[in-house]
Amino acid sequence: MTWRPKLVALDVDGTIVNGDNELSDVVRDAVNAIRDAGIETVISTGRAIPGVMDTVGKLGFTDGLAVASNGAVVFRYSDDAADPVDIIHSVTFDAAAAVRRVLEEVPDAIVAVEKVGEGFRVNRPFPETEFADQWVIDDVEKLIAEPVTRVVIRSTDHTPAEFTAIVHDLGLTGTNYFIGYSAWLDLAPEGVSKASGLDVVCERLGIAPTDVLAVGDGNNDLEMLQWAGRGVAMGQSPESLRDVADAVTGSIDEDGLAAELSKYV
Repeated sequence: MTWRPKLVALDVDGTIVNGDNELSDVVRDAVNAIRDAGIETVISTGRAIPGVMDTVGKLGFTDGLAVASNGAVVFRYSDDAADPVDIIHSVTFDAAAAVRRVLEEVPDAIVAVEKVGEGFRVNRPFPETEFADQWVIDDVEKLIAEPVTRVVIRSTDHTPAEFTAIVHDLGLTGTNYFIGYSAWLDLAPEGVSKASGLDVVCERLGIAPTDVLAVGDGNNDLEMLQWAGRGVAMGQSPESLRDVADAVTGSIDEDGLAAELSKYV
């Protein structure tokens, strides 16, 4: 392969870390080798800022740019700055109508809204092992009273297939939404995705999308993989993502990210 990226954009869950938020030594070494080779390395995730910072800490990064909240937030982090997190771009939207429509069909759903830089406010706790970011409990109407960057809705009473069918039938408008492996729905501002967040990063750095390698494993990575010069899906990715990817690497359990990154160092 003669092509070499100038920027590598990496999803977190299912790409860098496994379902237990564990990072293998093989993947850590591969990501750091890319960075040491002078290739800009950007976390691009659905996680909020605290979740991103957990990941960069695992990798040993002390400064850089990151895309959080499925593209709604772009920020710089630095151990040397007075403020370790500097938000350089954010997009908000009024999620009230969309949330109420989902709750009409799934009244017992868990609702979480992002408070940028701090984590989430939720109407009730998520299942114990599912939500790594910090959260506090509040009333749903208070959660959606003001524009937000991101909303997560989780049903514990439906299978992923059942929840997907419900959401698709709602015909949500004015939002961009992503459905995860579980009965988990991410709502974002319309037109916002990891790709739009990475556009902000690339414009800031003077890098063209054609010079970007993007790796991910979920439905919220689809736009990013299509946008990048080379989009690579992890081995466990859904068929919808593998279909748009330029290549498919090994699964998270096979350290598939390391296999892809090793081609460029």
